[in-house]
Amino acid sequence: MVSLLLSRRDLDFLLYEWLDVESLTARTRFADHSRETFDAALDLSETIATRHFAPHNKKNDAQEPRFDGERVHIIPEVAEALRVFTDAGLIGGSMDAEVGGMQLPGVVANACFAWFQAANVGTASYPFLTIGNANLLLAHGSQDQIDTYVRPMVEGRFFGTMCLSEPQAGSSLADVRTRAEPAEDGRYRLFGSKMWISGGDHELSENIVHLVLARIPGGPPGVKGLSLFIVPKVLVEPDGTLGERNDVALAGLNHKMGYRGTTNTLLNFGEGAHRPGGAPGAVGLLVGEPHRGLSYMFHMMNEARIGVGLGATALGYTGYLHALDYARTRPQGRPLTAKDATSPQIPIIGHPDVRRMLLAQKSYVEGALALILYCGRMLDDERTAPTAEERARARLLLDVLTPIAKSWPSQWCLEANSLAIQVHGGYGYTREYNVEQFYRDNRLNPIHEGTHGVHGLDLLGRKVVMDGGAGLRVLVETVSATTARAAAAGGELAGFGRQLDDSLARVAAVTRHLWAAGDTETALANASIYLEAVGHVVMAWMWLEQMLAAAGRGGAFYEGKRRAGQYFFRYELPRTKAQFALLESLDRTTLDMPADCF
Repeated sequence: MVSLLLSRRDLDFLLYEWLDVESLTARTRFADHSRETFDAALDLSETIATRHFAPHNKKNDAQEPRFDGERVHIIPEVAEALRVFTDAGLIGGSMDAEVGGMQLPGVVANACFAWFQAANVGTASYPFLTIGNANLLLAHGSQDQIDTYVRPMVEGRFFGTMCLSEPQAGSSLADVRTRAEPAEDGRYRLFGSKMWISGGDHELSENIVHLVLARIPGGPPGVKGLSLFIVPKVLVEPDGTLGERNDVALAGLNHKMGYRGTTNTLLNFGEGAHRPGGAPGAVGLLVGEPHRGLSYMFHMMNEARIGVGLGATALGYTGYLHALDYARTRPQGRPLTAKDATSPQIPIIGHPDVRRMLLAQKSYVEGALALILYCGRMLDDERTAPTAEERARARLLLDVLTPIAKSWPSQWCLEANSLAIQVHGGYGYTREYNVEQFYRDNRLNPIHEGTHGVHGLDLLGRKVVMDGGAGLRVLVETVSATTARAAAAGGELAGFGRQLDDSLARVAAVTRHLWAAGDTETALANASIYLEAVGHVVMAWMWLEQMLAAAGRGGAFYEGKRRAGQYFFRYELPRTKAQFALLESLDRTTLDMPADCF
């Protein structure tokens, strides 16, 4: 039976026929792997996602976690699914073998995890956060912290969170108030509140490892004064056993329109609900050096940003497959030229406007999946490429692509979900069909891990201008190498390559023009438009890459790639012309609108 979660055929094409992940096995880190072990991990992920995650997705949405004032209640299917997931060793999919991981390439681990996000994004959030938490500690924690907290996370006994936002601060981390006071035993005592903490309280694991940004008194103001702390829900004794409850209290659950199966919490630290050792404050352990917390947290944040893009892609992809299945099986109407009202109805996929909507979805979700897996490959190159120059180049390109990889799928795969509802017609927005939940779940992703506005500012204000414009140069050089291959291929591919070259030149010219004006406020006023336009150019690049990989190959699958690529170049990439013109005009409409005129 063909899966309605993801297309395994598409994953195989992207991983093996385009990104050549088999070649990674020539590198020392992945030498114990092969095409067979990669396929086994993908097969296992699809099986567990299909059998243990997907069946309770709607129940998880309808019967969301509830807090009775003492404990959180979650449907039992969640714990069972997570037990199967962790018993399979998937928490440590890309982690080092020495901590119990599989040491898979990041690109393969991402492809594996997409199955779970497509099947049940609410349940998948718990391991998603745990993996990011563990990876941060592997990069920046002490050996004792790794032994005490990471190993149990890899085993599935502990789960993890990230605690950044506060009720009064939101995305403005410079305004974080939670404080961490040094204690005589070398640890810290934390006081404050954290808001929007996914996975912040539950009984799905023995312990919850919170990574908390807080201020040590006397530190510098703003983000430069933030430090990072491990604050476990239950203290861990030196021998690894669990001790007394830490002073981390659940103040309440937030009830969101989507991701309803994930507890989303307001947590209070040091309010006195639990006092370890009788002293006030939640016990915390400093990670790394004082006042460098945000730089450490970016390790998890950047991983989470690509992971949010992957989740948005997976939700858009499964919505597309559901819409495609519906369109093939739902009879309604007759061809536009049919005159006989008594003739048989045709499946709605026979109507041009339905095919338009399906083509748009296909171009969004398959393009987004290519971008996310490409970023995974860049992460592998950053870590394991043979030369320092290759590793540095991969790091720079990944830095530039990260805000796009987070935001573009969050915007356009959500649009794919909207179109999936439209294909279903009146049934699309009823709860009896799955596509309305996919839309609600995906609507959170344009906000998760930073809004479009935040990532537009990051892309235009930092990434394309960093190191004297090195970020933009490496993007232009990499895309230009693709268009050169298209030119050599000739025919329609060469024409699309010229179109992409023109768009790429506009990116470079508009970027220079925005900053040459010397007016930072005006330059950044339309950063979200810049993000969307550059994102579309990057997605055209992804489609040209896929069309090149499919060139000369027969069959419906490859023809589908060519047709979806044609659609993107003809219907989507032209959108950017008006956007670049607006940006180049240095328009101040939004800046000059008085607040009292709304």
